Amino acid sequence: MNFLANLGRNSSAWIWLLLSAFFLEIAALYFQYAMELRPCIMCIYQRTAVFGIMFAAIIPLLTNNIISRMLAYVLWGVSAVWGLVIALEHVEIQSAKNSFFATCEIVPNFPSWAPLHEWLPNIFAATGDCGDIDWSFLSLTMPQWMTVIFALYTITLTIVLSCKVFNKKAR
Repeated sequence: MNFLANLGRNSSAWIWLLLSAFFLEIAALYFQYAMELRPCIMCIYQRTAVFGIMFAAIIPLLTNNIISRMLAYVLWGVSAVWGLVIALEHVEIQSAKNSFFATCEIVPNFPSWAPLHEWLPNIFAATGDCGDIDWSFLSLTMPQWMTVIFALYTITLTIVLSCKVFNKKAR
C-alpha cells in the first residue's frame, strides 16, 4: 500500500498516465482521418476529457510538489468522471429504441473563452451523428469502450487516493 500511496511522487507514474491518454488521442485521430469515421459531439466531449487527463499528467511532470499533485488529481478526477458520464450518455443515445428522439447537439458547447472547435477544428469539430454505430470491437461500440476506459481511469485514481488516505491513518 505504501507504494501506491507514494505513486504520485514518482514521475514515471505520471508519464504512464500521460502516455495512455496520448495514445488514446492518437487512436481517435486515426479513427477520424485514416478510417474516415466522423466524430459526433459526444466523441468530441470524450476527446476533450482525455485531453484533460493528459494535461493532468503534465502538471506534476513540470513541477512535482504537493500543490501540483493535488491540482493534477483534481483535473484527472474531473476529466475521468466527466468522460465517464458523457460516454454513458453516448451509449444511451446509441441504444435508444427510437433514435429520432435521441439526438445530440451539432455544435460543441465549449465556453466562450475557449471555443476549441473554432481554434482547432481538425480536432474538436463534430461532423458525425451520435446515434451512428460505425465501429465495434469484441462486440463493444466505441462509446462502450470509452466507458470502460474512463471507468478504469476513475478506479485507478480512487485506488491511489484511497491508499494515500489509509497510509496516513496507519501512521
